[in-house]
Amino acid sequence: MEQHYKLYRVRELADNDEDFIMALVAAFLEEVPEDAARLKEAVAEKDYFNTYQAAHKMKPTIDLFELGVLEDLIVVQDWGKFEKKEEDVSDKLDLVLTAIENASEELKKDYNL
Repeated sequence: MEQHYKLYRVRELADNDEDFIMALVAAFLEEVPEDAARLKEAVAEKDYFNTYQAAHKMKPTIDLFELGVLEDLIVVQDWGKFEKKEEDVSDKLDLVLTAIENASEELKKDYNL
């Protein structure tokens, strides 16, 4: 439990209300993998606007659950925001996607979802 994510800040935000924590976990599992797929596709298509939008939307949740890849996500976000055509962000994107996948699988198992 809590190997690929940390709930310290989630618990603090929820004031240890287990129902609220469960709702936040469920929201993470519903939204973040979908946003990650959108991000992956946008980067592959060099769609800078959607790269920026997807990464920007994910930042607060990635930070809240402390996946450890916030700085990497910001690099990907800025690649889209500033249309850094000369940069390759695939390594950073892979780190973010792997962290999301690992955290999602662990959350599903830990919360029987």
